[in-house]
Amino acid sequence: MKHIIYIFLFFTLLVKAQIPVLENYNQIWITQSNNSSESMPMGGGDVGLNVWVEKGDLYFYFSRSGTFDEHNKLLKLGRVKVTLTPNPFVDNEGFHQELVLKDGYILIAQRDTKIKLWVDVFKPIIHLDLESENPLKMTASYESWRYKNRDSKGKANNANSYKWAPQGDIVTYKDSITFENNGIKFYHRNREETVFDVAVKQQKMESVKDQMMNPIMDLTFGGLMKGDNLKPDGTYFGKYQDTDFKGFNVTSIESSKKQSLEIYLNTSQFDYNTWNNGLKSLISLNKRTAKQAEKNTVKWWNNFWNRSFIYTQKKHSTEKDSVYQIGQNYQLFRYMLGCNAHGKYPTKFNGGLFTVDPVFTNPDLNFTPDFRNWGGGTMTAQNQRLVYFPMVKSGDFDMMKSQLDYYLSLQKNAELRSQVYWKHGGAAFTEQLENFGLPNPAEYEWKRPADYDPGMEYNAWLEYEWDTVFEFCQMMLQQKEYANENIQKYNQFIVSCVRFFDEHYQYLAKQRGRKPLDGNSHLILYPGSGAETYKMAYNSNSTISALQVITEKILTLSEKELSKEDLEYLKGFQTRIPPLNFGQVDNHKVLVPAKSWERINNSEVPQLYSVFPWGIYGIGKPDLKTALNTFKYDTDAIKFRSHIGWKQDNIFAARLGLTNDAAKYNLLKMANSDRRFPAFWGPGYDWVPDHNWGGSGMIGMQEMLLQEADGKIYLFPAWPKDWNVHFKLHAPKNTTVEVELVNGELKVLKVIPEERKKDIINLLGKSEVEKIKLN
Repeated sequence: MKHIIYIFLFFTLLVKAQIPVLENYNQIWITQSNNSSESMPMGGGDVGLNVWVEKGDLYFYFSRSGTFDEHNKLLKLGRVKVTLTPNPFVDNEGFHQELVLKDGYILIAQRDTKIKLWVDVFKPIIHLDLESENPLKMTASYESWRYKNRDSKGKANNANSYKWAPQGDIVTYKDSITFENNGIKFYHRNREETVFDVAVKQQKMESVKDQMMNPIMDLTFGGLMKGDNLKPDGTYFGKYQDTDFKGFNVTSIESSKKQSLEIYLNTSQFDYNTWNNGLKSLISLNKRTAKQAEKNTVKWWNNFWNRSFIYTQKKHSTEKDSVYQIGQNYQLFRYMLGCNAHGKYPTKFNGGLFTVDPVFTNPDLNFTPDFRNWGGGTMTAQNQRLVYFPMVKSGDFDMMKSQLDYYLSLQKNAELRSQVYWKHGGAAFTEQLENFGLPNPAEYEWKRPADYDPGMEYNAWLEYEWDTVFEFCQMMLQQKEYANENIQKYNQFIVSCVRFFDEHYQYLAKQRGRKPLDGNSHLILYPGSGAETYKMAYNSNSTISALQVITEKILTLSEKELSKEDLEYLKGFQTRIPPLNFGQVDNHKVLVPAKSWERINNSEVPQLYSVFPWGIYGIGKPDLKTALNTFKYDTDAIKFRSHIGWKQDNIFAARLGLTNDAAKYNLLKMANSDRRFPAFWGPGYDWVPDHNWGGSGMIGMQEMLLQEADGKIYLFPAWPKDWNVHFKLHAPKNTTVEVELVNGELKVLKVIPEERKKDIINLLGKSEVEKIKLN
C-alpha cells in the first residue's frame, strides 16, 4: 500500500511540475456575453474582429489597418449580426466559444452546430463557415451607424485629429451602402478637403504642399459581404448601446446544413472605379484559391507560434495563478499583435484593431463604436515604441515593417519641415505625429503668438521633444543586429534624423550667440526635453543616450553600406555629442534627467532611459551600480513608479537584474484585466485595449529571461528561481535561445547556432552583488 501511495505522490508532483503549452492558453467561454465589452479578439493579416454571442445572436465588429476618414478618425468597417433559425444559441446550455490560438481562429458551438470564424492572413477576407446536423436558415445582417452623416462635437473629436480644437463643424460623413450581386456593398470615400489641407495651412507649409505625401486624399475603403446561399432580405433600424444604426439583411435562399459568409475588403487611394475593380479582383482570386487559403493561414499561425513563446507556471502548482496568468497574457497579447502582421499602418497603441463601444470604457462617452481616445491617424511615439520593441526578441521582424516603413514614408515631409522653417537639413519629427508627418494640429495649437517659430509646437508637454524618433531608428538597426536583414533603405533615414539634431542645435546656438558649440566642442542641446516630463532641459540624458547609441550602431552595423561622405560625417558628429550627466542622492552617484531643467510636466523617468531603451547600463555592462542607485534613490523615479499603462518600471527592474522588483511589477502589469478577455487592459492613460500596457509587459518578461551584452547572452537575469518557464527568444547574430526551467533546474537549453552556446551565462539565483561584478 505504501508503494502505491509513493507512486501516486511521485506522479502528482510530476504533473504539478508541468509547464503549460500554447493550447492551455486558449480562451474558452461556456456562457454567452452580455455585450461587446465581453468580446473575444480574432484576426489576421491586417484585419481584426471583436466576436461575441449575445441573446442568442452572433455579433462581430470588424476593422482594418489604415481606414482613416477626412478628419483622420480610424473608422471601423461595421458590425455583423448572424441569426440562425431554428436557433441553437437560445440559452447557455452546452455553449462553447473558443479562441484556438495555434491556428488563429474562433470556434463557436452549441447543439450540434459549429461556426468557425477566421481571417485570411494573406488576403483581406473574413470567413464564417457553419456546419450543423440539421438544416438551418441563416440571416447575416450588416449593421452600420454611418448610414447617415453624424455631427462630431465636444469630446467626440478626441477620436479625430482636431481633438479639443475643431475648425468649424466636424461631420463624420455617411458611407455608401447598397445591395449588389446578392450581397451588401459598403464603402467610405474621403471628400476632397481633409485635415491634411487644414494642417498644412495652419503650419505654414503651403509653399511645398505639392511635394508632400498625403495619405488620406482620395482614400476609399470598404468591401462586400456575401455568401453562395444568401440573397438580399430588406433593411431595418435599431439601436445598440447608445448608437442608432441601419441593418441590411442577406438570408439563406434555402435551409442547409452548411452555410458560409465572406466579407471581402479593399482599400485604395485612387478613384472609385479603381477601388471597385480591386474588390472584384479579390473576389475572383478567392474563388480560385479558397481551398488553399485556409491551409496557408493555418501554416502562417503555426510558424508564428513556433518562432517564439513564453509559457509560465509557478513551481509545484497546477493552478491558474498569477505566474500562470503572465504567460497566458503574454501569448494572448502577442496573438493580438499578430492580427496586424501585414498592415500598411502600425498597430495603434490606443486600442489597435479591437476597440468596442466607448461607453464600456467611460460611461460618459456615449459616442459611436468608431471612438477611441487620442485619435486615429495620430501616432504618439512614446506609446508606439512599446508596441513594437517586444517584436525584436520575439523574432517578429516581418511585423515590424509597418511601423518602420511608416516613418520611412514620412521622411520627405519631415525634411521639408526643416527646410521651410529653418533652412537647414535633416528630418524634423515630433512626438505626436499625424500620418502625413506634421504635428497634430490641436497640439500644435491654434492660439499662438504671431511671431512664434512656425516649426515649433506651442505646447507645454511636447515642445522640443524631437528625440523619440531615434527609438524607431534603433528598431531599424536591430533588424540587422538580430536577423541580419538588409537595412540599406533605412540608413539614409537614420542619417537624416541625426543630421537634424546636429544642424538644428547649432542653428539655435547661433541664434543666441556667436559660437555653435560649447567650450568642449560639443552640441548645446538646449532647449530640449526629457520625454514629456523634464521640460526646457539642457543636455537631456535621454537625447544624449539616443545620439550616442544610434551613431555607434549605424557606424558598426552599416559601415559597408554607408557612403564615404556619410561615414565621415557620422564620425565627426560623434565628437560633438555631449557626455551623460550625473548627480548625487544621499552620497549615491545617480543618472539625472539632464544637466538642468525648468519644470516637470509628466511622470516619465527618462533618467533611466540609458537603461531602457538605450542599454548603456545593464547586466554585464560598466557601472551598473550607478543605474541601480538611480532606480533605488532618485526621488522622482520612486514617486512616479507604477505598473499602469505605458509605465516602464517593470522593464527597468528587469534590465537592472532586480529580481524581486521585476517580479512584482511584471505580475501587476500582466495580470488578467478587469474585462472578460484577459489581455484587454486599460484604459490606463489611453484606451481599451491598451496596447502599450501589453507591449511594456511583454518587454519586461523578455528582459527578465534573456539579456545580451558584449557578445554574452545572460539567462534569467531577473527571473525568480521558483517560477517554471519554457521560452524561446531571439538574440543578436541570428540567434535563438530555447530554455526550459522546471523546479529550479535547467531541463532544456537549445541554442541556434550551436556555436553561440559558449556565450551563455546562467544568472539564475545570482545576487545583486554578483551581477554588479559581471563587468
